[in-house]
Amino acid sequence: MPKSKRDKKVSLTKTTKKGLEAKQNLIEELRKCADIYRYVFVFSVENMRNNKLKDIRTAWKHSRFFFGKNKVMMIALGKGPTDEYKDNLHKVSRFLRGEVGVLFTNKTKDEVQEYFSSFKEVDYARAGNVASMAVTLDEGPLEQFPHSMEPQLRQLGLPTALKKGVVTLIKDFEVCKEGDTLTPEQARILKLFGTEMAEFKISVKCMWNSESGDFEKLTDDDSDETKKEETDEDEEGSE
Repeated sequence: MPKSKRDKKVSLTKTTKKGLEAKQNLIEELRKCADIYRYVFVFSVENMRNNKLKDIRTAWKHSRFFFGKNKVMMIALGKGPTDEYKDNLHKVSRFLRGEVGVLFTNKTKDEVQEYFSSFKEVDYARAGNVASMAVTLDEGPLEQFPHSMEPQLRQLGLPTALKKGVVTLIKDFEVCKEGDTLTPEQARILKLFGTEMAEFKISVKCMWNSESGDFEKLTDDDSDETKKEETDEDEEGSE
């Protein structure tokens, strides 16, 4: 019986080594950037969109962006005063939680904050987003849709029917209320009707200066875990 092509042995040591090498390379790149660039910023992203982040990378080719792999970045910068790569860099690591990225740049704090505070783009909300307003569709013909889409609209929960070949909403329909956590069906309906609710924006959380070693927090919306770590560190320093 011929041997199945699917019957292949995979060396776990090789995959582990490959993953380990990628992490080590990332650590080296981060530390190299900490040596080259004057400033390090941590930023958070709301309503993440890869294409928008790509636009920012293109506009900031003079700088370096790292996004994701927070635990690896924490190891590179240092989790505490004893293992930090440079003075006060461990304070940057406290902000590496959630959907955040790291920016290495020679641009000043004012230049970074001015750019990112103005970079906001509205987009369609996704499932899990919170509705920023109530949306209700009025009864009547939906001439923007071809008749072939009527079954799809009905499947999304819309009370539709074909009347003389025209897709028609047979009664008013409430898509969502303000504050609702959107379901996949609600998000799809809002997109079909051209209602944008999500705003892609970036908030700069903190800054570190490689020349002076100074760290500066630039936002007040810290997580409880970050606040706890700051408190613990202050207590250790006072002992």
